[in-house]
Amino acid sequence: MEAILTQLLGGNIVVLLFALFILLCIFLAIRIVPQSEQHVVERFGRLKSVLGPGINFIVPFLDRVAHRVSILERQLPNAEQDAITKDNVLVKIDTSVFYRILEPEKTVYRIRDVDGAIATTVAGIVRAEIGKMDLDEVQSNRNQLIAQIQKSVESAVDDWGIQVTRAELLDVNLDQATRDAMLQQLNAERERRAAVTRAEGLKRAVELQADGDLYAAKQEAEARRVQADAEAYATGVVAEAIAKGGLEAVQYNIALEQVKAIGNMASGSGTQTIVVPADAADAFGKAFQMLKGRS
Repeated sequence: MEAILTQLLGGNIVVLLFALFILLCIFLAIRIVPQSEQHVVERFGRLKSVLGPGINFIVPFLDRVAHRVSILERQLPNAEQDAITKDNVLVKIDTSVFYRILEPEKTVYRIRDVDGAIATTVAGIVRAEIGKMDLDEVQSNRNQLIAQIQKSVESAVDDWGIQVTRAELLDVNLDQATRDAMLQQLNAERERRAAVTRAEGLKRAVELQADGDLYAAKQEAEARRVQADAEAYATGVVAEAIAKGGLEAVQYNIALEQVKAIGNMASGSGTQTIVVPADAADAFGKAFQMLKGRS
């Protein structure tokens, strides 16, 4: 009886152990990868596969997850480096690079220190690109410089399974001597612009004054022309009246005006003596005759 119990107990232990082994194999075969990671699987020390996000299966005891690689975007620490421009100006460049791993199998088997390798590559590319440009171009074409640096970095790190998503030039610093020289140049440029502005203002004032004098002369000439036209018109009217009414009508009007003038002189206050022209009597006679002839 005891032998039977021992046999049954031994059989149950074997079944239990076998069940535990099956559960262990299932546990080791299932691999759940987070959305932000990819897992590199090795078999006997060689690359077997790369597991993407979700549920994956591997062969227990043969395959193992050797590397868990984050595929989130990463930022390298801000780095400051020296560079010399095309016009021999020493500048200090602050750079920042963002990247993400696209092919983990290349990253883990081809490069040991990813951040250090990218930082060194960026430093060399930045120095090379800065050396092709003058200082003014570095300041004014920063976006173009950033795009060129990013393109060069992407080409350099392509074999590492890395994508450079963004490269930034945070600041371009100059030494104090260069800053002082640039400040002097800036002040000189401001003074030159101020002098040009003053000269242009003076020139404009002279032009406006000349335009004003010319306009006044034109207006005066126009006024004289109008006056001359009016006088010519009046002369024409008198000539036309003489042609139509005859010389006698003119003489009659002149005689009347003389009579009126003598009358105005006689009616003045305190007048004691009246000066009569020598031909006044003759004028009166002619006027009387014309008036009589008209009546």
